[in-house]
Amino acid sequence: MASRLVPSLDGPRNVVRELWDRLGPLPGGKQVFSLLVGRMAPYTGSIDGRVVELRRGFARVELDDRRKVRNHLRSVHAIALVNLAELCGNLALSYSLPDDARFIVAGLSIDYVKKARGTITATSECPVPASNERHEYAVPVVMTDRHGEAVARATLRTLVGPKR
Repeated sequence: MASRLVPSLDGPRNVVRELWDRLGPLPGGKQVFSLLVGRMAPYTGSIDGRVVELRRGFARVELDDRRKVRNHLRSVHAIALVNLAELCGNLALSYSLPDDARFIVAGLSIDYVKKARGTITATSECPVPASNERHEYAVPVVMTDRHGEAVARATLRTLVGPKR
């Protein structure tokens, strides 16, 4: 039953864009969308990222600082930041894809600038693929604390190609 509630990314349409455009404007819709994304990608869902804004070539996702994502230094764990970067960058690119395209992250680099404490906001401004032609894109993500100071910067090396 639950698997029927989680949309498939392999269908003929861009499910991410369709769901956001439908749910985003509704009261509580962003929260429902964020939960659905977490169900579609369970490991990514483990950080409970909150999608705040999504449009062509852009995504903003927030991560609350809580025990579940902290390390022994009481700051947000490095791997939680990687997960946040991947979520944000993937959403920015995924929303922007043509209906007949898909992607996979082939590599990721990240620089940790300072300890991440408090709510962390990830922002990605990425290229917008014009077609499903096989191509590699660099998808940048910047993560900032509540003061707007960068805590980490990541780049996803992402391969786009046609759906099979």
